Amino acid sequence: HETEIEGFSSEANMYNIKLKNVTEVTMFILTGFTDNFELQVFLFFLFLAIYLFTLVGNLGLVLLLIKDSRLHNPMYYLLSVLSVLDACYSTAVTPKTLVNFLADNISISLSGCAAQMLLLVTFGTTECFLLAAMAYDRYVAIYKPLLYSVSMSPRVYVPLIVASYVGGFLNATIHTVATFSLSFCGSNVIRHFFCDIPPLLAISCSDTHINQLLLFYFAGSIEIVTILVVLISYSFILVAILKMHSAEGKLKVFSTCGSHLTGVTIYHGTILFMYVRPSSSYTLEHDMIVSIFYTIVIPMLNPIIYSLRNKDVIEAMKRWFERNMFNRIHMKYSFILVDCSC
Repeated sequence: HETEIEGFSSEANMYNIKLKNVTEVTMFILTGFTDNFELQVFLFFLFLAIYLFTLVGNLGLVLLLIKDSRLHNPMYYLLSVLSVLDACYSTAVTPKTLVNFLADNISISLSGCAAQMLLLVTFGTTECFLLAAMAYDRYVAIYKPLLYSVSMSPRVYVPLIVASYVGGFLNATIHTVATFSLSFCGSNVIRHFFCDIPPLLAISCSDTHINQLLLFYFAGSIEIVTILVVLISYSFILVAILKMHSAEGKLKVFSTCGSHLTGVTIYHGTILFMYVRPSSSYTLEHDMIVSIFYTIVIPMLNPIIYSLRNKDVIEAMKRWFERNMFNRIHMKYSFILVDCSC
């Protein structure tokens, strides 16, 4: 009996040691892109330039839409929400990445990793829903222009925006809780530049089958629903375009919808490639490059896409520049006149 008790005791101690090792992971190491210092410096300045351009472009577009009263309609309200979302999306990743390029300590805490994942999945999912809402807005404006003010009143577009964020947060919460309920006992080295779901599943010592199914089905369902909304909306828009007799009217519709379609295609293309595919086809090195597009590059491109291809935004920018130039010239000549009178 003593031998059995000693054996049971040693097994219990081994179990406690293993359990302790499982629960003691409080830090993760983000390997990033490369160990080459010169390349890290180059990437630091490249990512810094992209990040600054992203902030200036998106927040500048928001200010322009707020300042110009001619752009105060649901379409541009949704665009301003998208711009703020892109600025937040990039901010959730880029500052930490910039620090890791030049810092010796490239670790992130368990809670910091969970928070980063929660924010990223929230913003990413919200953008999917928001792009679908923007497609519906374009459908109402072009296919039912007489009912636009009623169909896209604040009672409609405000709940659409709120629902997009709520849906994004719920999806993010499910994936974050499911991912950080796993055990990380083998390695704490994440072969990525931020805390994303696939690289964390790759280093878990738990069975990740359920997590992979959650990722595939949730991401797939969201993609199917939002893409269907976009496709149905643009099918009706195409019907409306074919009924138009004015070439100028058709051109205006294309300039308005072309920018949105470009943004939708780029964003959904990268998301589908990243998440909606079998887990056996994941290659973390390639996925890291794809991740750059939807977390860093796309938030930078959106203000370019939605401003340079939108006639109303271009005219608003021209009015803003002309107004500012006039004010500067007026102030300059006022000072000259004051000096002359003295």
